[in-house]
Amino acid sequence: MRSIVGRFQVMATLQAARAYVLGMPLDLAKSWGLNRAIFYAAAKRGFKEKAIRKRSGEEILMKPIEEKPNAYFMGDEMAYKKKLERRTYFTIGGEIQTEAEFERQIEARFGGRYRDAWKEAVELMKKFPKETLLSQRDFYELVYKPVRDELASKWTKLAAESK
Repeated sequence: MRSIVGRFQVMATLQAARAYVLGMPLDLAKSWGLNRAIFYAAAKRGFKEKAIRKRSGEEILMKPIEEKPNAYFMGDEMAYKKKLERRTYFTIGGEIQTEAEFERQIEARFGGRYRDAWKEAVELMKKFPKETLLSQRDFYELVYKPVRDELASKWTKLAAESK
């Protein structure tokens, strides 16, 4: 069976790289990446997240990443979080996004070549100003959207080469 790397895997990988470049530990960045990919996929189908007070530009500049008891803010974006066995993970719709789920839903699609895609994603994130990465809209419009189809195609070919 041929592995296809689609927009979902591209979004999760880029979101994880974004979080990692902004200072999130790798395990938590993977949880963030999967969480945000699920969020965007659900939003595309009409899912609406509960309104949370947006942080001001001043708050974001003072504290780009902020952790609260049940929520985690990265720039102007927020995700719910939960502790599981002394580790923090992100949740959406009551489901916890763990490293194992990231590996199953994302990394497995790369046929053993995920590290190559990860390295490319991290390098891509480093090209953007911190302000762009801290903005949900700018990340989507300026980072993800222009490369999503190109990376899906490129990474699908990369996965096929590993077989």
